[in-house]
Amino acid sequence: MAAQIPAPPSSAAAAVGGIEGRDPFMEGLPARFGKYTLIRKLATGGMAELFLAIQKSVAGFEKLIVIKRILPAMNQDRAFIDMLLHEARVAATLSHPNIVQIFDVGQHDGNFYIAMEHVHGEDLRSIVRQMKKKGVSEFPLEHAISIILGMCAGLAYAHEKRDLDGSPLNIVHRDISPQNVVVTFTGDVKIVDFGIAKSDSKGQHETKSGKLKGKIPYMSPEQARGEPIDWRSDIFATAVMLFELTTGKRLFKGASEFETLKLICEREYPMPSQVRRGYPGDLERIVMRGLAKDRGARYQTAREMQALLEEFVRRERIPTSTIALSQFMQSLFEDKLASQKEQLLQGKQLADIIALQHGPDSVDNLEATGSRNSHSAPAASHTVSGIHSPAAQKSSAGIVAGILAAVIVIGGAAAAGFWALKIRNKDPAAAASAPVPATVQSAPLVRGAIAVVSDPPGATVWLNGEKRDELTPATLTKLSIGTPYEIKLTKDGYADLTTTVTLTENESSSAVSLQLKRGLMTVEVNVRPMVPGVSMILDGKTYSSLTVDNVSSGEQHKLVVGAPGYGAQSFTFTGNVGDKKHYDVTLTKVDPKAKDKDKDQPPAATGGTGKIAIAAKGGWCNVTIDGAGRGPTPVAGLSVNAGPHTVTCTTDTGKTLSASVSVPADGVGRYMFTIPQ
Repeated sequence: MAAQIPAPPSSAAAAVGGIEGRDPFMEGLPARFGKYTLIRKLATGGMAELFLAIQKSVAGFEKLIVIKRILPAMNQDRAFIDMLLHEARVAATLSHPNIVQIFDVGQHDGNFYIAMEHVHGEDLRSIVRQMKKKGVSEFPLEHAISIILGMCAGLAYAHEKRDLDGSPLNIVHRDISPQNVVVTFTGDVKIVDFGIAKSDSKGQHETKSGKLKGKIPYMSPEQARGEPIDWRSDIFATAVMLFELTTGKRLFKGASEFETLKLICEREYPMPSQVRRGYPGDLERIVMRGLAKDRGARYQTAREMQALLEEFVRRERIPTSTIALSQFMQSLFEDKLASQKEQLLQGKQLADIIALQHGPDSVDNLEATGSRNSHSAPAASHTVSGIHSPAAQKSSAGIVAGILAAVIVIGGAAAAGFWALKIRNKDPAAAASAPVPATVQSAPLVRGAIAVVSDPPGATVWLNGEKRDELTPATLTKLSIGTPYEIKLTKDGYADLTTTVTLTENESSSAVSLQLKRGLMTVEVNVRPMVPGVSMILDGKTYSSLTVDNVSSGEQHKLVVGAPGYGAQSFTFTGNVGDKKHYDVTLTKVDPKAKDKDKDQPPAATGGTGKIAIAAKGGWCNVTIDGAGRGPTPVAGLSVNAGPHTVTCTTDTGKTLSASVSVPADGVGRYMFTIPQ
């Protein structure tokens, strides 16, 4: 085993960055970096360093981002750079609420970089540490499951991503760990560092030993042995994190990295119930299947794991909620957030002054700055008219510090590292003395966000009549203050739901939680001949009328029509909102003697038992057999009575397909659903 396990890179070197001495690039920040302005260094790792940066464009556009600048030593490795930039470009095509977005990949003055989204939140490692400080001993189960569900949704999207010609990209993150999962203060869950993900598209290079490896305690057995990996390695790491969040104990923690690798590859894994008393049995089965050493025995897709977790949440009525997770985060870090509130107000005003004092040319000429050493001029050294002032130059440090104070609040953690920002205003008096142009009176445009959650999730979001790309849970950003926003949710099988939200300067973010209700459809029956005593039984309830208007959509229903002396006929159906199901039924008389003779005698075809196997192509679905939930496809080897069975298949978008499957005695009844695209 020792020969099969590659030696990992030094964790100490990774933490320090492995570079001795000062980087001359760091002298004189803030500094221009192509079309970006680097504000503050956040962290240094084994491959790259992170900077907080601002991107400016025309019409006052500003965006706070994070720049990952590849270390100069790594720039000499051409194969590594080609691989990294190729995979980062692939990752830049990912756009999902649970994945930190990559905006740009490129090179400036010989330095390769990745520009990515900056979010306001904390990674899981920081959250657990803060819980210990606050005396919170257990991670709330509902929040742990909410986080894993968000991870599964993001991974499923990435794993299933295809390029423009429809070919699968086969993206694998390879470093799913607490440091790379962030929970925002609005309750969103985001996976970071897809910029070093692996894909099988053109231009793929093999990763060299010691580079682009995952965190050892979250490696799958095949990854720990240095074997080729696929998306099921990410699923294993997700199951490790589910184990740890719900038990409060580390799963793989040896005396050394090598011992940890042996625990992963050679030892039997403990059951969650052995670590924590009263652990839910259904949840334990979900965890252990994800931890299967044989990747073929694991979940074959992250969506499959997500579906089982969602089913567990519904069955056990666990109160998972984005709003509740947001409240948990805000209460956990309330001291940090409170101390930043005053800095935000001051920093925002100073940032607006700097934008005006740069003048209109400062934005348009950003691309013209081509040198690494052409640092941006101190913002306060210019008045609105462009005249230089010695007094203004002295106040520049204070204004820059004010901006940095504002930056802390806008983003408490940086994507792909999320190190805490520790920016201090060394000269607050100088900042206060910065000249304010007399012409600046009106308040700047303020933008806000609305987090939209629905039960069930997966609803389409419409904002002021326009369809959005997001499905709930979703966060709508860049929204104007004071503007009423009409939010409408639609989902197959459910009635449309609309609400209106108006953001204010005091509350520039809002959370909306909406309960979707099943829509209604109509069922009508035309019976021939119309004889006395005709009745319609719908879902076990008898109706004297042959028309029922309040039938719920999106669910499976059973309809039985009959009359005294006539054979009963049954139908199984589903439908969408507003559908009208019409059935023409021709009654047939039954011979009473034949009926009595055959009474209590089961049909020969239904004697004994058999097995049923249900699969799906083109996607997956949740399977229900004779009204009992059987989990997501594939369902195989399930023992049932021989004879006909009603099988339904509900997709992740809420569409329901039905089929009747006949199971022979001592045989197997099989059916393959085709998922509509």
